[in-house]
This record gives sequence, C-alpha cells and structure tokens, in this order.
Amino acid sequence: MPFDGIVTRAVTEELKAELTLGKITKIYQPTDTEVVLTIRNKRKNFVLLLSIHPTYARMHLTNEQFANPKEPPMFCMVLRKYLSGAFIEQINQLGMERIVQFTIQGRNEIGDLSTKKLIIELMGKHSNLLLVDVEQGHIIDSLKHVSSSQNRHRTILPGQAYLLPPKQEKLDPLTTDAEQFVNKLDFNAGKLDSQIINYLTGFSPVIAKEMVHRAYLGDRSKYKQVFSDIQIHLLENEYTPTIYQHQKEDFHVIPLTHITGENMTFSTTNTMLDQFYTGKAERDRVKQQAKDLYRFLKNERDKNRRKLKKHEQTIKKAKNKEKYQRLGELLTAHLHLVSAGDQKVTVTDYYNPEQKKITIDLDPTKTPSENAQHYFKTYQKLKTSEHKVTAEIEKTKREIDYLEQLLQQIDIASSNDVQEIREELREEGYLKKHMVARKNKHMTKKPVPEKYIASDGTTILVGKNNKQNEYLTMKLAARDDIWLHTKDIPGSHVVIRSKAPSDETLQEAAQLAAYFSKSRQSSSVPVDYTKIRHVKKPNGAKPGFVTYDSQKTLFVTPNKQLVKQLKTPKEDSK
Repeated sequence: MPFDGIVTRAVTEELKAELTLGKITKIYQPTDTEVVLTIRNKRKNFVLLLSIHPTYARMHLTNEQFANPKEPPMFCMVLRKYLSGAFIEQINQLGMERIVQFTIQGRNEIGDLSTKKLIIELMGKHSNLLLVDVEQGHIIDSLKHVSSSQNRHRTILPGQAYLLPPKQEKLDPLTTDAEQFVNKLDFNAGKLDSQIINYLTGFSPVIAKEMVHRAYLGDRSKYKQVFSDIQIHLLENEYTPTIYQHQKEDFHVIPLTHITGENMTFSTTNTMLDQFYTGKAERDRVKQQAKDLYRFLKNERDKNRRKLKKHEQTIKKAKNKEKYQRLGELLTAHLHLVSAGDQKVTVTDYYNPEQKKITIDLDPTKTPSENAQHYFKTYQKLKTSEHKVTAEIEKTKREIDYLEQLLQQIDIASSNDVQEIREELREEGYLKKHMVARKNKHMTKKPVPEKYIASDGTTILVGKNNKQNEYLTMKLAARDDIWLHTKDIPGSHVVIRSKAPSDETLQEAAQLAAYFSKSRQSSSVPVDYTKIRHVKKPNGAKPGFVTYDSQKTLFVTPNKQLVKQLKTPKEDSK
C-alpha cells in the first residue's frame, strides 16, 4: 500500500482543484486517528478524510460514512473553534515529501482575519495532524502529542514551535535531471531498487521495482530514459490511478508494468484511494476491539474439535462392544478351565462356525467369575456410552457450527456489531455478565440490520450478527418477504422487503448473502432463498439458527463493487 510522495502529489493536485477557496462547514473526529472535514465549494459538498492511522495513514475525498462519537474529542473541538466557517486559501505539498499544508483563513473571536495551517504528515506510525498558528509559528494542538523524551529533534505539544521533520539528504525528482540521478547509481553494487529509494525523495519500493523492471538489465542510458518518463508524469501531473490485484492488493498513480493480474483504473486519485481504503481501517479497528473475543471463540472452537475427536474415538471403540459380551459369555462357559492367578485362558469359540480356539486375557488379581463380569460390564459401558456419545457428537457439532458462525461474523463486523456479539455471548453464558448490563437490560436497543437498496429501489436488509439475524428474520420481516442464506455455509440472514422481487433484485440479494458469508472469497457460491413463512427456529436452538424448506438455489460470485453500490448512505451524524 504505497502512499508515497508521488501519490501524495497526485492527490494534492486534485485537492487544490476541488477545495481551494472552499468553506469548511463541518468538522468531525470519528476515531482517535481520523478527522473528517466537510467543505462547501463550487456549489457542492466535499468530504475530506485526514487519517494518521499507523497502517492506513492517508488523505483523500471520500464517500464513506463514519459513526461519530456523541461527545467530540478535544482535538475536534479545537479544530471547530479555529476552522469552522473558515476558507481554504492554499494546499501545498512540501517538495515530494508526504507532508501537506492546508493554509486556512478565518476570523477570530473579535472578527479579525486569522490564518492557520492544518498540516498532515503521512509517515506510517509517525504520522500526525497538527493545527499551527501562522503568525506565532507555534502548535495550537495536534492529534498525537510527542514529548521531548519521545523525540529529541522536535516536540509536538500545544504552545511549542512547529519544526519540520528532519530533512533526508535525497534528490528531489522534480528538479533533478536524469544525468544527475544516474550518476548516483552504483551499477556494480547491485540492488538498484534499494539505491533508488535511498537517492530519490518520495519514491516507494513499488516504484523503485517498476523502474528496475522497465530498465531490465539496461545500462545508464536506459535508466536515464526510465527516470525521465516518470519525471514527466510528475511535472505534467499525468497520472493513471489504478488498483492492482495479485498476491495482495496494491495501488499507484504511475502505471506498474511489473505487476501481473487484474487491475482497475479510476478517473481520479481520490476515487481510487477511497475505493482501496474503504472499510480497511474500520476492519483493523474492529480486529483490535475483538481481539480477545476472537481468541476466546477460536479456543472454544478448537476445544470442541478436540472433544469431537475423542467422542468419535469412543464411538469407534463402541462398535466392537459385542466382542466384550462374547468374551464374557465364553469365559462363563469355561470357568472350569480357569485357575486363580491365570493371566490367559484358551477356550473353544462357539460363535465361530469352525469352532476355533480363542485366547482370552485375564486379570490375575480377580477370580474367574470377576473376570467374566468385567467383560460384561465393559460391554454395558460401551453400549451406554455409544447412545450418550452419539447425542454428544451432534451437540458438539452444533456448538462448532455456532462458534464458526460467530468467528465469521467478527470478520465482517463493525464496532457496534462486536458489542452485540459480546452481549450475545454473555446471554448464552459464555462470558460473565456485567453488572451494568444486568441493570440496563430493559433499556437494550433493538438490533439494526444493515440496509441496502437494489437497482430497482427495493429495500434489502442484512443481519451482520446473530442478534440482527434473529430480529430481522423472526420479528422485522413480513411473512411473504423473501429470505436468503448461503447453503450450508455460515453467513448473514438477508431479507428482500418484497413478495415478488425481480430476478435482478434476487441476484443482488444473493450477492449480499454470499459476500457476507464465510465464502466471500469463493466463486459460484450457492445461496438458498424462500419466503419468511417457511423459515422456523427450533425450540432451544442457538441465536440465529433456523431451519427452512420450499427453497430454491442461486449460484453467485461475490462482487465487492456491487455490494458497495447497493449500500445506502446513512444520515449525517450529529
């Protein structure tokens, strides 16, 4: 995910064209690493995301919807104080560095013009977002505070002077000529891609590999040509924003000829970045929130798998139970041949058609009669255990299916979904109930399934966890609504709010059912559909578990793009 200096330049140029002279109308801080600005310009509203996420640090215009906290964090309140109603005068990238400055002009408390700079530094885990007073040159506040004990070069705290990060002694590809660049390379030392990264500002490993690939064992003149080609892209702002699908997903604005596989090209860098990052940071947050939950469920599942294996071994042994009954009967018939202290006895096997001899093991500490009774007891024990263990096997299999379903739900969960899963586990007795949860039981909110809109305008609802699934299927849906679920695969309940949906809507709902299932990465996923009236919940079944009949089956291949298109936007959070 190379959000390097080149990508930063491409997105900055687009933001200049769209946001310069725009008015900041709304400011939100949905998480501790993200700030969202709504900017009114050219009779349109633009939503700008500024993120210092340690893995997904970025900035771009977005269509993603964010859940904002009820109480705005302190940094958000500071931004609102100084930037609400202000205008963006300039947007500038510092050379080819991943540092972008928004010069913003507004009015202070007494009505005088005041200029501030909102500076985003996109540097991985060292990323930051700072509000700086231009006249005083000091930091008003920052999203991340850095004390002198953490960084000896510069302190990032309110009231401290703003200093740029230490300069790297690298060539600026905007002003460096090809000859100067090639003279830096040591062709005898090898690892030219590493050398390129060390010598050029803003060049990431993926671009360095692209340069080496294009030159392909070429000489100095070939590398000069490759550098000049990329420099033209930068100077003339000619970009091809593309997402590449290979072993992992990558993107860039310079064509990457060394990556094979499918790719998707976009009209703007902002659109590409929004497409690439949508949901990634949210899933990462959810993963952190649900880390303990995921580990608990995985351990419970593995424990049940081990239990199932033992039960199956018991069943396998129980299938030989008649052998112990036969040995007991043979020993009883030949007690006169057994003496105290014997360890074995050889008798005629009356059950064998050929009347062959058979040797029976004995416990020398037991009497002949006790040895016979031991075999009868073993037979009875295995007979009883076979019946009990068969029931236990079914119970354990259902438990494994339930835990697998919860693990799958965590993979697609939002923050709210995780809380509902956690509450479900408390209700089912897997986790201890919190005292607060007990007191507020009567105040529990109804689950809210996720809403999608089909191409023809039909509403499609998707349950993202068992609480939502059960509420959607058993209470919210009408008897003649259409219900969908992946066939024999853990996944979401999907309901079409229509008695007779079109074939296109059925296909789109099946896409949602397949996408929000354990088989989202598979092709030709079977999805059953039937009317709600044919869906039942067995007595005593786990949350979200149902049986159904009168179903038909569709086969679909999950399409992330289509799912995104069907998503209905939420209302702006207050």
